[in-house]
Amino acid sequence: MSDPVLTVSDLRKRYGQTLAVDGVSFTVGRNEIVGLLGPNGAGKTTTINMILGVLAPSAGRILIDGMDVARRRREALSRTNFAAVYAPLPGNLTIYQNLRIFGLIYGVADLKRRIQVLLDQFQLRTLRNVKCGVLSSGEQTRVELAKAMLNRPNLLLLDEPTASLDPNIARETRALIRDFASREAGGVLWTSHNMYEVEEVCDRVMFLSHGRILLEGNPRSLPREHGRNSLEELFISLAREPLAAGAAEHV
Repeated sequence: MSDPVLTVSDLRKRYGQTLAVDGVSFTVGRNEIVGLLGPNGAGKTTTINMILGVLAPSAGRILIDGMDVARRRREALSRTNFAAVYAPLPGNLTIYQNLRIFGLIYGVADLKRRIQVLLDQFQLRTLRNVKCGVLSSGEQTRVELAKAMLNRPNLLLLDEPTASLDPNIARETRALIRDFASREAGGVLWTSHNMYEVEEVCDRVMFLSHGRILLEGNPRSLPREHGRNSLEELFISLAREPLAAGAAEHV
């Protein structure tokens, strides 16, 4: 692998006596889409929030483009962007206003043209002057993804990026994200509960449970390697019996 766009080393987050993230280590390569999978409470969002600098790790190290987030936070995060259904854009601003303001924050060159390209890519041109607060959940998701690609980030973090989209728009959105990963210089860290989507999109997946990575591999071959017929079946078995899976990995 060439120099990874993201390197996470022995990352931990403790709340009192509880370890929400317990010694997680992984990389995301350039032009790679990596799925971070696991049941609710597994530590996925906590991990993403530490990568984004929203939460300070209790221990461990995060490098974005080789830059330590703890020491060079502003520079590292300028090469990153993010979209999640629980982080909507300001509802009192129109789509265009939101994209323009975030574009200015990120210092996007030729911003007007970049916004027009994204409005077309995400089928938002006719809605450009509509306030985000009155958009449907699917429309809001498309705006958030457009915002996430504004600065052509080297690291794109996506938390359930297509959860509110109808099947047709979701398919087109997955294609846009794959195109981003193949054409730009960045990589993608993607969380989802849709195993069909993960199998279609991701080059590699990691299963997280109780703050630890249990399994890692190719989503199309990993189920067979562990005696399962599908990624969804493997996900369910790991969610039910994570300790057994973890023990098997260390035999």
